[in-house]
Amino acid sequence: MLTKTPTSIALAAALTAAALFSATAHAAGAHAITTQNAWVRWLPNNLPAAGYVTLVNASDKPVDLVDISSDDYGGAMLHQTVSNGSTQKMVMVDKLTVPAHGQVTIAPGGYHVMLEDPKHKVAPGDTVHLKLQFSDGETLDTPFAVKPPSQTK
Repeated sequence: MLTKTPTSIALAAALTAAALFSATAHAAGAHAITTQNAWVRWLPNNLPAAGYVTLVNASDKPVDLVDISSDDYGGAMLHQTVSNGSTQKMVMVDKLTVPAHGQVTIAPGGYHVMLEDPKHKVAPGDTVHLKLQFSDGETLDTPFAVKPPSQTK
């Protein structure tokens, strides 16, 4: 039979508190959303560039990408390429949902980040940063590799 003494109760309380603190610290340091394969297709003559990335959601709830900004570009907007028979057009999108325990790929021919008005010279081989803001309050400052116009992945 286990006897509860003041020492054993204090020890149990300390261990419980340590376990709770550890779990909370781990959760606070973990990001629900991570990024993979972030890159920009550069175009010459200050033409708008396009950014691509895969967003991975490790959480139990869907999370929306709700804003994009960059210190490297004057404008950063989420667009979707929409086909209508033999024509295509770009439509601005307010948000993009990343499903719980899922991913969304922002890739050529679909969703893309339209990048306009570079604030400095940007060229293939550079790295630019985009700030991706999500509906859960998380913001990721994500490096994007700048690639030449011929690049498709």
